[in-house]
Amino acid sequence: MLDEVLFVCHANMCRSPMAEFIARRLFADRPVTVASAGTDALDGAPMHPYAVEAAAGTGADAAAFRTRRLRAEHLAGAGLVLTATRRQRSVCTALAPAALHRTFTLRQFARLAAAAEPAPAGAKSPLRAAVEAAARARAGLQPAAPDADDLRDPIGGSPADFRRCAEEIERSIRPVLALIGTAG
Repeated sequence: MLDEVLFVCHANMCRSPMAEFIARRLFADRPVTVASAGTDALDGAPMHPYAVEAAAGTGADAAAFRTRRLRAEHLAGAGLVLTATRRQRSVCTALAPAALHRTFTLRQFARLAAAAEPAPAGAKSPLRAAVEAAARARAGLQPAAPDADDLRDPIGGSPADFRRCAEEIERSIRPVLALIGTAG
């Protein structure tokens, strides 16, 4: 299992690439790589212009980003798969059943990471240790309402909607970063 976090949304034009750029900035000093894909993406399309604006604060050239369709090998190579919605999580686990125990919605994993005991440093990769710590935390949490796991799609919205989505993504990534940091 690689030390890669894979973000997945529908078209790989808004939520997952914004998450990729935000995570790349936040994980810059961690031994973790990030990527993104879309369950229904067309390979090679540009990011939505408002998503490019929202990702501009990461310091990367989001205008050069090109979408990619989710494939089983992307899931097989990722140590953690974070989806925008429960539907996309289901698509991922249907495409690669072996990824089930490391596939979560972003908001779900953020809740688990915030509740998890610090991941022990050791022989495992920090990402793998964080995934295992979050999975252990699941037993101690009450189930969340279904809509609490889904990240609202800003498509069709204003630039402010995309900025709010990017802020929600960053808020959700921070506990993930903290948990990975305890193991690394």
